[in-house]
Amino acid sequence: MLQNIGIPGLILVLVIALIIFGPSKLPEIGKAFGSTLKEFKKATNELVNGEDDQKEKSEEKTHLQAVEHTKTKTGS
Repeated sequence: MLQNIGIPGLILVLVIALIIFGPSKLPEIGKAFGSTLKEFKKATNELVNGEDDQKEKSEEKTHLQAVEHTKTKTGS
């Protein structure tokens, strides 16, 4: 969607934002938009990679239980 805007469209959007919000509000809006985008990417990555992390954690737990079981058998 954003790929079709181009340079003239981007300039038009920035001019309209400047007219609506004024020069003092634009940095605040940009910062808020950037932090929102950062949080969204982080949440998306957690959702995508969360399943892999849960599998790894369950495998680690199984491995630790096996090691503890071996220690109790050998008396270490």
